[in-house]
Amino acid sequence: MNRHFKLFTPGPGDVDEDVLAAAARPMLRHYGPGWMEIYNELVNLLRQVFKTRNDLFMVPGPASALHDMAIGSLLASGQKIIVGHNGFFGERLVAIAEAYGLTVVPFAAPLGQPLDPDELRRRLRENPEARAVALVHHETATTVVNPLRALAEAVREAGRVIVVDAVSSLGGIELPVDEWGIDVCVTASNKCLEALPGVGFVSVGPRAWELVDSQPGLGHGWYLNLKTWRHYAQEWGSWHPTPVTMPVNILLGVLARLRKIVEGGLEEHLAKYIRASRIVRTGLRNAGFEMFVPDEYAAPIVTAVKVRPEFGVAEFSQWLEEERGLVIGGALGELAGKIFRVGHLGKAATREYLLDFLVAVEEFLRYKGVRVPLGATLVGLSTSD
Repeated sequence: MNRHFKLFTPGPGDVDEDVLAAAARPMLRHYGPGWMEIYNELVNLLRQVFKTRNDLFMVPGPASALHDMAIGSLLASGQKIIVGHNGFFGERLVAIAEAYGLTVVPFAAPLGQPLDPDELRRRLRENPEARAVALVHHETATTVVNPLRALAEAVREAGRVIVVDAVSSLGGIELPVDEWGIDVCVTASNKCLEALPGVGFVSVGPRAWELVDSQPGLGHGWYLNLKTWRHYAQEWGSWHPTPVTMPVNILLGVLARLRKIVEGGLEEHLAKYIRASRIVRTGLRNAGFEMFVPDEYAAPIVTAVKVRPEFGVAEFSQWLEEERGLVIGGALGELAGKIFRVGHLGKAATREYLLDFLVAVEEFLRYKGVRVPLGATLVGLSTSD
């Protein structure tokens, strides 16, 4: 029998039993009256989390597929796009744009630092032919939260379209799509929505549609094309609103989780992450660890921690997994071996999980001969009671 591990990874996290139970229901077809009742409730709940009246699509696949969809639908090969990147997933947006033959204007910040809205304004002035900007809200690789509201304002002032990777932020960090003028916003089922992986969600606003419709013909691709999904929503929307078979059981799990999030209040859902990240950061600091990102722009979803000189990330991760059944995240790219990441998704934000993790950290430090007062990591947990 496989051992059960408690996940403190950047995603996916351990989901609630009601999500698993909903996903285990008997198979349901992805069209017809029964499905439309579920589909319409999903759209309504997603709009409440996105805080938008824009068009919403549920697309089978990982969120990266929806980034492909957004960028490929908005622009034709040879056109110019400004892409912000300050980590692994921003670099992925660059790679997607280049794969479509777009001319990419980079807009970067050092690892561990947020993107600068004034720098974006300069890029927009220097590149008037760039019709869109793409960037990541929460750069999970470094745990930096970029100042999206100010960045979106700069794009809006310039009359361009903004595409936002909100995969690891929507539902976990404040992000009112309509209020902030986000033209295209992409997220996934398995991060802050705390469901199973396998489906992404994208909101598309009027200015984005204008750019999509300015492209000749269908544009890039068919499946990952916003025109295709809009066509089925408009023409078949009363009984079969999508062009492909949907992962029905995954979406039933999403529905179960969204109901709880909305019933409990989105604000409380966001506050849960803030509490969990504060507890972890406070406890680890008290045990001598240094955070990779300053608190003022650190994500509440995932905490990045610098490794200590007494041990390596691989040894620490292996000990937690083998000795205590706890799984944390490593780092990506040039940060590999320099930091580890502690996710706060799903059950990882509960007192039970937090206590297990913090106690295990103390145990490991003593195992390595590091002197640490008993209960040093629990100071944040005790002050949160």
